[in-house]
Amino acid sequence: MKKILILIALIVISAFFADNIYSNNQAKPHFFSIDLKKNVGSTTWIYIQKGFEEAEAKGVDGVIIEMNTYGGEVSYADSIRTRILNSDIPSYVFIDNNAASAGALISIACDKIYMRKSATIGAASVVDQTGQKLPDKYQSYMRATMRATAQAHGKDTVVRGNDTTYVWKRDPLIAEAMVDERTSIPHVVDSGKVLTFTTDEAIKWGYCDGVAESIHELIENEIGTKEYTLEKYKPTTMDNVKGFLMNPIFQSILIMLIIGGIYFELQTPGIGFALVVAVIAALLYFSPLYIEGLAANWEILLFVVGIALIILEIFAFPGFGIAGISGIGLVIFGLILSLIDNVKFNFEPVDTKAVGVAIMTVIGGLVMGFGVILYLSNKIGTKGLFSRLALHAKLDNKEGYIGVPMETVKIVGETGVASTVLRPSGKVKINDKIYDAVSVDGSFIERGTEVRVVRYETGQVYVETI
Repeated sequence: MKKILILIALIVISAFFADNIYSNNQAKPHFFSIDLKKNVGSTTWIYIQKGFEEAEAKGVDGVIIEMNTYGGEVSYADSIRTRILNSDIPSYVFIDNNAASAGALISIACDKIYMRKSATIGAASVVDQTGQKLPDKYQSYMRATMRATAQAHGKDTVVRGNDTTYVWKRDPLIAEAMVDERTSIPHVVDSGKVLTFTTDEAIKWGYCDGVAESIHELIENEIGTKEYTLEKYKPTTMDNVKGFLMNPIFQSILIMLIIGGIYFELQTPGIGFALVVAVIAALLYFSPLYIEGLAANWEILLFVVGIALIILEIFAFPGFGIAGISGIGLVIFGLILSLIDNVKFNFEPVDTKAVGVAIMTVIGGLVMGFGVILYLSNKIGTKGLFSRLALHAKLDNKEGYIGVPMETVKIVGETGVASTVLRPSGKVKINDKIYDAVSVDGSFIERGTEVRVVRYETGQVYVETI
């Protein structure tokens, strides 16, 4: 009996310790990191979007964005910062070296900012592909976006004696100064300079919560212990492919190939290379959008119906009317709506900026498409790459190429008279016109004899006497 009691006690003690070990393992903070170490665009947007979905599904204690970027496309940066602000998971950014332009906007959206000692953040003016600053309407939108992102973190309560004041955790005016050189803040930045902070400056003015030389140091500073688990988002090959295909510049090129391919296919008989190019371009355009849930079935159907109406207008109706105009409209709407995140006919979640980007992408592709059509139309048949797309041989008379009028075929069965003696060839007069003729049986026919045209072949009239 004593042995049985000892055995039961050992089982209870083992279960107690096992439960404690399991609880301790479960209690370890779990963090999830996502790399953002390239230009902000469609690919990085997929990384952040899927990374946050995975982190939320696993119920992690914090998401850390490892950043080193000089900026990128404002539209995707805005989508990323919105995703971060709308997440319930605490968000951190570790600025490995640079958080410029779009990178600064994304960093400010995070709950806490950590920087290497040598890192920088700021310089968020909107520029074009060549680095030239865009007009003020673009800067105005970016200024407002930066201010709103800073304000989203709220205010801190500051008590001085009997006075209670509320100050922004991140001063919105500082965020604006990163965009507009006209913004002047005493002791922070002079007018005429776009604001960029070093790590020490960012800490001083509330735009950095701490210095860290690695993501592990960031976590240890936050939780005060080395007991944690860290998981990293691993993008798939398909993520990178979709990111490339969803790039607005590449989408414009695909639209150009669709329009140009359809045009040149309609100019040539049968099914050829141009149609293959157009079909492949359409598949590459719509496939990633459909997979991501942006392009709905009815939006793709609009595009297909539009193409069908254009073809119908060209081949079935003379001139250019309702079918053609409707077809062009449906094609354009189908291409634009496929880029917008709307469900069925619900456009409430769609912001005007996304609509503007979609319109500019499609218009850019259409303009390039028509430009390519005009260019190739002038180049086909000339020297160079396009010389083989046209017939160069000259069908000269001296080479034996003679055009034969075919109206003579119509006189078969008509009657007339021999204008000369046919021995057996000569001339006959049919319907007041003179033709060279041959006696069908080889006999001679005297002048003035009535004759009938029996047949016409290989350019020769054959007659017989009536």
